Amino acid sequence: MDDATEPRITLHPHSRRVRVVIDGTLLADTTRAIELRERGYPPRQYLPRDDVRMDLLTPSDTVTHCPFKGEASYFSFGEHKDVAWSYGRPKEGMEAIEERVVFYRGVID
Repeated sequence: MDDATEPRITLHPHSRRVRVVIDGTLLADTTRAIELRERGYPPRQYLPRDDVRMDLLTPSDTVTHCPFKGEASYFSFGEHKDVAWSYGRPKEGMEAIEERVVFYRGVID
């Protein structure tokens, strides 16, 4: 049950291992993720770019806007379009996720 008195978005740094594998290719491996929890959405793991194989991701033309986090740009991997996104300049209060990469649920190990 959602509690409207709780913040809409909370950030939770953790040291659990997070791996991202698509088609057998390891795209990310970190113990430095930040879990973002937003009411009404599944938790997302925001990964430092240093722990992501950015050389294997291709920037896409997709851009979305979140009124709480800002403008997100997307990345594709091979034939898999828009598998990840990142906030280059997030809104005030969300600076901790700046330039981190988040992958869609289902590709995270």
